[in-house]
Amino acid sequence: MCVIIYKKLIDYFFEATEFESSRHANIKNVENKEKLKEIIAGCLRNDRKAQQELFKFFYGRMLTVCMRYTNDRDTAQEVLQEGFIKVFEKLKTFDYNGSFEGWVRRIFVNTSIDYIRKSKKDPFLTDNDNDFKLGAENLMEDLEDMEVFDLKAEIALDAIQQLSPAYRSVFNLYVLEDYSHKEIAEILGISEGTSKSNLSKAKVNLQKILEQKFANLRG
Repeated sequence: MCVIIYKKLIDYFFEATEFESSRHANIKNVENKEKLKEIIAGCLRNDRKAQQELFKFFYGRMLTVCMRYTNDRDTAQEVLQEGFIKVFEKLKTFDYNGSFEGWVRRIFVNTSIDYIRKSKKDPFLTDNDNDFKLGAENLMEDLEDMEVFDLKAEIALDAIQQLSPAYRSVFNLYVLEDYSHKEIAEILGISEGTSKSNLSKAKVNLQKILEQKFANLRG
């Protein structure tokens, strides 16, 4: 139930993004293999129109991904720019098996993680100074009782951005990207136990942040 609640919470990010035109663009055209091949072929020819079309389709969505891994919009924009550079560089390796958007998304997730890794020593280890001490059973009960479904997307995003890099990265990868703790451990260079611990502490911290935001809204 806890994971379902958090996934529902994250859905609001896509509803509140200011890039509505991008989010409501005809993504089916991109996922259509023939149309997709045309766009990729154009990008491989360095056709500006094709590059702009690909950029238009994914700008808003991928900025949201980057913002979940960073502390502010300016940093997210930097990561976004680097991510698009990698997308265009790697286009020739896409084999049309599976979702193109999923392939693009993985590039931006990996780019975001690389940015965090370069910006801080041991960024994915537990940040004990920010831990909140709550019992696991009470946490589960509180999370399941929280009225988060009417939470504004920008508030949810801000709450996740307040998590430390260690907690934020594991939370994003496990809850939103559906990676296993084993996969997360390999990606971040930590143990599975650390991944599980950071996820639990991320949820505790996120609960505290959201409770404070709810209190401010009610007050």
